[in-house]
Amino acid sequence: MRNLRQKTEIEKSNFRYNVVTTIIYIFGIIILMQLFNLQIVNGTEYRETSNTRLSREGKIEAARGNITDRTGIVLASADSSFSVEMYKTNVEDNVLNHSILTMTTILEQNGDSYINPFPISVNPFEYHFESEEELQEWKEKYKIPDTASAEEAFYLFRDKYNIDSEDISEISKILAIRYAITTQGYSNTKSIQISEKISRNSAVQLQERGAELTGVSIVQEPVRKYERGTLASHIIGYVSRITEANKKDFEERGDTHEYDADDKVGQTGIEKVFEEYLRGEDGTKQIDMSVDGTITGEYTSQEAVGGANVVLTIDANLQAVAENALRNNIEKIKTGGFGKTYEANGGSVVVTNVKTGEILAMASYPDYNPSYFYDGISNVQWQEYNNSVTTPLRNRAIQNAYAPGSIFKMITAIAGLQEQKIGINDYINDVGQYYVEGTNKGYRCWIFTDYGHGHGRVNVISAIQKSCNYYFYEVGNRLGIDLLSKYARYFGLGSKTGVELPSEASGTVPAMELVKENENRNWSSADTIISAIGQSYNNYTPIQMAKYISMLANGGKNIDLSIIKNIVLSNGTQVARSEIDEFVKNKLNLEDTNEENIEISEENLNAVLEGMRSVAEDGGTAYSIFKNFEISIGGKTGSAEAGKYVNAWFVGFAPFEDPEIAIVVMVENGGHGNYTAEVVRDIMLEYFGMNVASVKEDMTARLETESFR
Repeated sequence: MRNLRQKTEIEKSNFRYNVVTTIIYIFGIIILMQLFNLQIVNGTEYRETSNTRLSREGKIEAARGNITDRTGIVLASADSSFSVEMYKTNVEDNVLNHSILTMTTILEQNGDSYINPFPISVNPFEYHFESEEELQEWKEKYKIPDTASAEEAFYLFRDKYNIDSEDISEISKILAIRYAITTQGYSNTKSIQISEKISRNSAVQLQERGAELTGVSIVQEPVRKYERGTLASHIIGYVSRITEANKKDFEERGDTHEYDADDKVGQTGIEKVFEEYLRGEDGTKQIDMSVDGTITGEYTSQEAVGGANVVLTIDANLQAVAENALRNNIEKIKTGGFGKTYEANGGSVVVTNVKTGEILAMASYPDYNPSYFYDGISNVQWQEYNNSVTTPLRNRAIQNAYAPGSIFKMITAIAGLQEQKIGINDYINDVGQYYVEGTNKGYRCWIFTDYGHGHGRVNVISAIQKSCNYYFYEVGNRLGIDLLSKYARYFGLGSKTGVELPSEASGTVPAMELVKENENRNWSSADTIISAIGQSYNNYTPIQMAKYISMLANGGKNIDLSIIKNIVLSNGTQVARSEIDEFVKNKLNLEDTNEENIEISEENLNAVLEGMRSVAEDGGTAYSIFKNFEISIGGKTGSAEAGKYVNAWFVGFAPFEDPEIAIVVMVENGGHGNYTAEVVRDIMLEYFGMNVASVKEDMTARLETESFR
């Protein structure tokens, strides 16, 4: 009985096995038949369909971060632009030609241009080769008979591209794009750009008729827009196409970001220094196309991350006033508005908050339009900018170093008082000419040159008020060049300020070895006394002078200048100040300064500041400009000889009792320092909200001018 049951179970098991095996065989046969159908029967058709069904990856360009002023006013932004691109598709010539004709007609109707490298023009029925140069070589390349005319070559290309139209205008449109495709090339993954910065109307119409436009893609991309034109152009800088020099710089700094050949990067100013923050991170998109090239689907595979917003310390309104005041002042000097004409080439202004070191305005004249560079500046415009004697592309506030002239005298005074070479109430008798021991040459005070006599007895306060060269000759002689240079370096002269901008110059502090290196002679006492009034080897940038005046106004303490308020990432996170400082230090290769700290006596400092206050008061060299001014200021004029030119300076701070801002203005070949005081006055009027109409100029006042003042 047991054996019978076992036999029955075995038979059942064999039956199930046979059923399963049969089913597997049936499915196998079906699969084999289907594979035969796919690969053999319909293989050719399916392969063609597969090869023409495309899926390509495109870049979603990240929006560049904004650059704003301290109040949020946008100075540089990311605007939107539309461009037209074409990809290769597997369609007949007549379909491609119709697509091109439709596309170019829409562009023309909306006033948009497109590429046209075809070297034959028709106007209206006259055919011309665009250039006779290398014409023979061109004909050989495209198998055009040597004797073929422009008209004959035109129609040979029409036949080459199977254009069935007889309308010359239509043929020309199609030839423009077909020839561009031939010469530049494109593929199903690499596009050719047909037109850029097209109107929104063109973009909409092309998208609406997408079914007729094989391989045509409308790309929306961010472009740089400078909202205030030339305002703060030297601060903001500009963006243009990446260069080999840019790539090398990125590589040397270990920047692994992948740039394409058409990418735009910051070349100067804030745009350059903070490129890594401003650029953002590009995203990617997937684009599916049908057999005939029509886009059937598009989706984002990786979102683009917008660049960070860089917030500057400048105030846009104050910046505009500073630029206008500087421009107007230079024009007034050039046209003889102060009684004598000077060929003033340019100038700069720096306005600082003396409590924080923030730069509230920085102007350099002449300026330039940064928007000209984005799509490639024209050769004419480039030549105008690059070859002009006025060098509009240079930021004079940080790149150019000049002799300071008499605005240096406060350093000489501080050094003399601190080192006890003079006392606050000590008087020196200015007899007009100063003689250095061992020489017969007299070094004149400016008043002797103009009026034939000296200032008489002056102390430190009146010497600053009257800008007495004789007094400072004597103080410099007592100090010696080493002590004088020590105090100059303490006030930040001869070293980069570390402002977050590229190409800052270091300037030069006088030193004995400079004479040996440059003139092959030994340093003399005459070199020292000339250095004491801001000449000789004294050469500093306006921004260095702004730091120096800010330090005087804030109690003689060191102050770090900055033009960056903060940086805000696209997710709203604010970048830590320590990170910004470290980034800038590495980007600009800044070195730490280890100048000896000097505890300046409050009494000594106040005496010097009192001298600066008297400059704008009755008897001072800037009284005619600040007479009846509503607030008390401290200031100093400076007229520094530079070869055949006399550069004009004015430095000031206000309010005198509790200083908030310091202003430095410099005009190349401006003639006299008191001419430039108007710029400082106008900026203070804006900053303190005073009515400019209430200030009246006294044009009848005697202008006290001098050499080396």
